[in-house]
Amino acid sequence: MDKKDYYEVLGVSKNASQDEIKSAFRKLAKKYHPDVSKEADAEAKFKEIQEAYSVLSDETKRQQYDQFGHAAFQGGGAGGAGGFGGFDFSGFDYGDIFDNIFGSFGGGFSSGRSSSRARRGSDTLMQMKLSFEEAVFGCKKTIRVDVVEECSECDGKGGFGETTCDKCHGSGTITSEQHTIFGSFLSKTTCTKCGGAGKTYDRTCSHCHGKGSVKNNKEIEVKVPAGVDTGTRLKLSGKGSAGANGGPNGDLYIEFNVAEHEFFVRDENDIYIEAPITITEAVLGCKKEIPTLYGNVTLTIPAGSESGDKHRIKGKGINNEATRRKGDMYIVLKIVTPKKLTKEQKRLLEELNETNLADDNDIKNFTRFVREND
Repeated sequence: MDKKDYYEVLGVSKNASQDEIKSAFRKLAKKYHPDVSKEADAEAKFKEIQEAYSVLSDETKRQQYDQFGHAAFQGGGAGGAGGFGGFDFSGFDYGDIFDNIFGSFGGGFSSGRSSSRARRGSDTLMQMKLSFEEAVFGCKKTIRVDVVEECSECDGKGGFGETTCDKCHGSGTITSEQHTIFGSFLSKTTCTKCGGAGKTYDRTCSHCHGKGSVKNNKEIEVKVPAGVDTGTRLKLSGKGSAGANGGPNGDLYIEFNVAEHEFFVRDENDIYIEAPITITEAVLGCKKEIPTLYGNVTLTIPAGSESGDKHRIKGKGINNEATRRKGDMYIVLKIVTPKKLTKEQKRLLEELNETNLADDNDIKNFTRFVREND
């Protein structure tokens, strides 16, 4: 079977330095190692790059290969060297390769970190419903939450009568020797006796049952700042779950869900309200009492107003504590057409209709277009 060019296998040029050859082999060995690669032909490729490296990393063999090619090693040659498949890898340091290959494995190839290190507690998220007014003006709420806290009986240790683990001698890890085709190397696994804590206890804590933490239902007073809205989150530092081995508590996040108002509509910090007016109020103009977040105000509605006209009252919106900005209020007019009329009202409207109301330019222009379109 024809073999591929060794330089091509490693992806280097024929005048590549030894450092370049070594670096190329490291990358390919990590990529195609059969224990980590998912490619179907990983094992064959791994053997191929091993063979190429065993020749090109040896100056004498490389010179022979450059002069005679693969024929230089037929009938013995490199095949007579010790190591896997007849190639000698005794001079190569595989340490960093196996750190990368096996360091991410679970179980037998643990990173060796001890579970006795301090760990921060997890964060907690809860929902809170607010009325429209509570969100606008702020309020105080008392809530009950389940939080995991350090056991007060054993100070979070999980037991009493602490002694150093006799299996791992306090390290929390067990070092074992692994044998591979390349030789032997060491790996660390979590100690199964102490669970990585490095210590054991004569008596398990009955309050936390050895966990070192307990779940408690706590009452917390929450100050809701003015101006929160649906989706706003409030962070209560250190009110989440307890940390482990002396680590800090997590945080509690409260997410608000604000109810809608019967009349007010919120747009960020601005407030909108639709104000119904009669036909005569729109035609003649009037003064109208308008409710705001801070009490009623009197709005002057000019004569000839139309539905959709918008009036702004500055500073009557939401005072947002988080942004320190205050919104405005907008009053949108809505002309209400009466559905029931008395005989007198109907007579007066008919008389009004016979007057010169049709002089309005919009009405005139529309009437002209109707006639032209006929």
